[in-house]
Amino acid sequence: MILENAQWQEASRILCGKVRVCGTERILLQESCGRILAEDLTAAEDVPAFDRSPYDGYAFRAQDSFGASGDIPVTLSVIEEIPAGSVPEKKITKGTAAKILTGAPIPKGADTVIMFEKTRFTASSVTLFSEVRPGDNLVLAGEDVKKGQILAKAGSCIDPGLAGTLAGQGKAEPLVYRIPKVGIISTGSELIDEISEAPLPQGKIRNTNRYTLAAALRKDGCEPVWLGTAGDDAGKIAALITEGVEHLDLVILTGGVSVGDYDLTPEAMDLAGCSLLVKGVSIKPGMACCYGECRGRLVIGLSGNPSSSLINYYAAVRPAVRKLTGRADYQPAMIRVILKDGFRKKSKSVRLLKGTLAIEDGRAVMHLPAGQGNVMIGSSIGCDLIAVVPAGSGPLEEGCELEGFMV
Repeated sequence: MILENAQWQEASRILCGKVRVCGTERILLQESCGRILAEDLTAAEDVPAFDRSPYDGYAFRAQDSFGASGDIPVTLSVIEEIPAGSVPEKKITKGTAAKILTGAPIPKGADTVIMFEKTRFTASSVTLFSEVRPGDNLVLAGEDVKKGQILAKAGSCIDPGLAGTLAGQGKAEPLVYRIPKVGIISTGSELIDEISEAPLPQGKIRNTNRYTLAAALRKDGCEPVWLGTAGDDAGKIAALITEGVEHLDLVILTGGVSVGDYDLTPEAMDLAGCSLLVKGVSIKPGMACCYGECRGRLVIGLSGNPSSSLINYYAAVRPAVRKLTGRADYQPAMIRVILKDGFRKKSKSVRLLKGTLAIEDGRAVMHLPAGQGNVMIGSSIGCDLIAVVPAGSGPLEEGCELEGFMV
């Protein structure tokens, strides 16, 4: 059954239900940032592996400092110096201390450290002018990561913190999901594919969608693959779709999804053997679209209008793309935002407003660009937030609250 004029959330759920993640591969840790884990990772060892000093100072028994003050100092004998990377050779006993450098292991018998600046010292002694408690100024074994601790689940994105943590566990080649390859097809005889500063021939337009979608796909962890422009020919469009589903993980087309004489994408999808899933989504902009499935691959038909195609991608298609990469958090988190500027138009159907997020006086505030029209791609520069205006809304006043999601 084809779902027509669907709610965008339902259309997105349908697409996500058809997605299966790609295969896996092991990659070098230094190349892993931004990749998606394909395995649960558990700490095999404590980090740090031993109790160590957080700074340069002296290690000793805290009880030897009891009673120390500016008037009644306590002097301890220095029996050893412990640089970082070395192993203590002597045990701390009553009345003794070890000079210790940042990161060095705490010697046996010591239960506290005091920094150089709070002491008076010579090569063979250290004088204390205050009491220190047991356990003060120690970095304990396992304080950062404990053996057996779950570090990350499959579906997590490797960020700098996780990369560093994996390095601390000696994990040189994490298992990650393969980067999906997504084909891009443009339709329309008016398009010029190659970008140059040369004047456009009369009646032609530059193919911005090719580059806009390629950038969006890269941002979401995919490798875009340009399949070509088919013009206004259903047979040629179908041939490119067939080529894409044979070799790639997903195919996206722009143009030809409305109801005009030259809107041939649904026909081409049928010729390629696609099963149509959704035709039309009840949002503005981005209403015109068609989504299908062919040989286990999603085929996504978006509007040829630049802003419409991008908004539709963000709202309905992007969660499925993110799921394809293996992400566990593929659905966007919804947030409440305050509209900084008013919006004068009524919204008969759900309207998606693009804008930028700012934190002002502790509140999440959305700034709107000047243009929200179907063909306005320039107003998408810097866009990181989509706000949802409910169907049936009148003009929006400055300061009203909307629900939105980050992109």
